Amino acid sequence: MEKQDNRLINGKIAPVLLEFAIPFMVASFLQSVYGAVDLFVVGRYTGSAAVSAVSIGSQLMMLATILVQGVCMGGTVLIGQRIGEENWAGAANAVGNQCVLFAGLAVVVTPLMLAINRPLVAMMQTPVEAVADCRLYLMICTLGFPFIVGYNAVSGIYRGLGDSRTPVYFIAIACAVNVALDFVLVGGFEMGAEGAAVATIAAQGVSFLCGLVHMIRKGLSFPFSRHNFRPRSRDISWILKVGLPLAMQDVLVHFSFLAISAIINTLGLVASAAVGVAEKFMGFAFIPSSVFSSAVATMVAQNVGAGQRKRAVSSMRYGIGFSLICGVLICLLCQTVPEALIGIFSKDEAVITAGAQYIRTYSIDCVLVSFVFCMNAYFNGNGQSFICFAHSIAATFLIRIPVTWLMSRVSTGSLLPMGLAAPAASLFSIVVCLLYFWRHESRLKQSAALK
Repeated sequence: MEKQDNRLINGKIAPVLLEFAIPFMVASFLQSVYGAVDLFVVGRYTGSAAVSAVSIGSQLMMLATILVQGVCMGGTVLIGQRIGEENWAGAANAVGNQCVLFAGLAVVVTPLMLAINRPLVAMMQTPVEAVADCRLYLMICTLGFPFIVGYNAVSGIYRGLGDSRTPVYFIAIACAVNVALDFVLVGGFEMGAEGAAVATIAAQGVSFLCGLVHMIRKGLSFPFSRHNFRPRSRDISWILKVGLPLAMQDVLVHFSFLAISAIINTLGLVASAAVGVAEKFMGFAFIPSSVFSSAVATMVAQNVGAGQRKRAVSSMRYGIGFSLICGVLICLLCQTVPEALIGIFSKDEAVITAGAQYIRTYSIDCVLVSFVFCMNAYFNGNGQSFICFAHSIAATFLIRIPVTWLMSRVSTGSLLPMGLAAPAASLFSIVVCLLYFWRHESRLKQSAALK
């Protein structure tokens, strides 16, 4: 692998970033569709108990998946930096230790989740009618957790190598398998939540095996052998140092959303349904900023490894620019036709009206996260994920949850003020990120001057 062939390091930043980000965009959209299919099919062919079971069970599985994805970023950044350094032996060791670490993660987390199945379902205040289905759904999905771990490990390796396209094929295969099996098992064999769980783990298994076979057959762009699987404390500790704060950040933020849902649920069924529908739409609305941040993280990692820090900063700035264009357009759409957007997911007029109020203010966050996500990506690419963890947790628990609670107390029936909590939290994060960025860059300049 020659340096001049690596466009992430040598190509024009804007077109390279777009080319690298678009496959992320497709993969993220497919993953969102993937997650919605189970509920759609179960809702069409079964009763409310099964729908509740799948909804709650999938939220619990998301916690485990978020943990894996956060740790995975540590491996992606390490591989990216080694590639940028043209340290092929180090890159091979990083790939091997990524595999070793994730195999250990699967061995530890899978039995743990099986053991705490009952208290997890109880913690979610699962309706009595849905408890049995929820426990069964969660148990089956947990048995497929090694496939989730394996898929994310393989995808993280490819992205660290600078290949964002190949993982899209695996996600597309998983999506197709999941949709087909959902209709066969839930619709045809009337297996309800159990059928949705089987379809999910089958899709994940097929996706992982396809990725693994592809990687074995194609090989890597540098020498790789069995001795690279030997655990190396330096590599594993580096992956955990970067990945674990990201994982804990995302897990705690996910818990915070559950807390916010509990606050909003006190306002009544319409408010609860309206915010639930709005959150589903906003999940799609945040995809552009999320995928550009993922692309930026890989570009920054490789350029930092290559000693091209100015190019790394430029990658972040272009990422912010592209994200900002998408964020502004989405925000304008939410200001002009919010009822139509909420109406995609609900036909209840009261829910549509309340949901439209909520996303009018919430959608401001689409603009602000353009800065937060890409600055986080820059810090992650530098191996400094702790600052991302710190400001995200502070913004969530000092701003977002308290503001949500406060607005729920002063609200006069409108959800308009409730949507301000997310932009307020992001504004706090922007201030912290900017202060840290200026300090970080100043230290680098001083260090360079001393040399």
